[in-house]
Amino acid sequence: MQYRRWLAPVLLAVLVPHAHAQTRGAVGGLPSKNGSVHIHVVYADDRRAGGNLLVVLMQGSSSTPLERTYTNDAGKADLWNIPQGTYHVVVSGDGIQTTDSGLFEVDARQVSQSQYVTVRQAVAADAKAGGSKAGSVSASDLNVPTKARKELDKANEAMARKDWSKAVELLNKAIAIYPQYVGAYNNLGVVYSRLNDAAHEQQALEKAMSLDEHFAPACENLAKLYLRQKDFPHAETLLGKALSVDPNNGLDLTLLADTQYMERHYDAAIASARKAHDLPNEHPSVVHYIAAMAYEQENRQAEALAEFQTFLKEEPKGPRADHVRSDIAKMHSAQ
Repeated sequence: MQYRRWLAPVLLAVLVPHAHAQTRGAVGGLPSKNGSVHIHVVYADDRRAGGNLLVVLMQGSSSTPLERTYTNDAGKADLWNIPQGTYHVVVSGDGIQTTDSGLFEVDARQVSQSQYVTVRQAVAADAKAGGSKAGSVSASDLNVPTKARKELDKANEAMARKDWSKAVELLNKAIAIYPQYVGAYNNLGVVYSRLNDAAHEQQALEKAMSLDEHFAPACENLAKLYLRQKDFPHAETLLGKALSVDPNNGLDLTLLADTQYMERHYDAAIASARKAHDLPNEHPSVVHYIAAMAYEQENRQAEALAEFQTFLKEEPKGPRADHVRSDIAKMHSAQ
């Protein structure tokens, strides 16, 4: 049996919080010629689909999330500093059917480009019994004054420029205008994480949770903070809350599987990894690495090897694949 270990950073690089606006570097060794992509989510009659819909960016035809953001009230989501290459996005959220954009190309010759994603309204039969869910929009944020929302938008632009101090200033302005602004507190926590200020990060995210304990982005971001602190019980509780709102969130299921693994709940980790793998649209390939490690802890070597091999089928190239091949070689050597 192998000793219990924190999963290799090269495999589980998902512990950095995400907010409504992000900046990114090169992905997968692509050239650093970047552009911005503006996603417009609309209905078939060209009506705007509205705000707080989750937009997940993935490279090529893969199902591994690279970046997550949310639409604004106009149904628009901005993806900044995207390296040239081929991508697709998956859009999901309350009131719509989960929709894949299909492949599109980010061309470095275009500084900015737009992609339209046409979605359908979710049928009533698909809604959960017992009322609507909080999802990625807080009820208190439905009443945000326009002035406060503009400060948040400007803060997101500052975040895209990596101007963290300006982002803090603008987010605090938004909060001063509307003290119940859950989304602003969440983004403030993300900015503090970029500044490596864990104390203020935790304070901002806990404030967001106190205003709306079912606000999924804050649940996820605070859980990631607890994971970095290796406070696994609190992280598991928060990820459970986030998944009660968005049970098909592949990233959160992956984080939960990792948390359960670190708590020695190996069967639970395997079950969470299976749930992530069975999702219709997306799951990080790293869930198979987590499942493999859990199987190894239970001395189920054949199943561990199968999970490693599934990982390589989904992600055959790159440093993470090289790491998994090294683990497989160690297994064969030990045998």
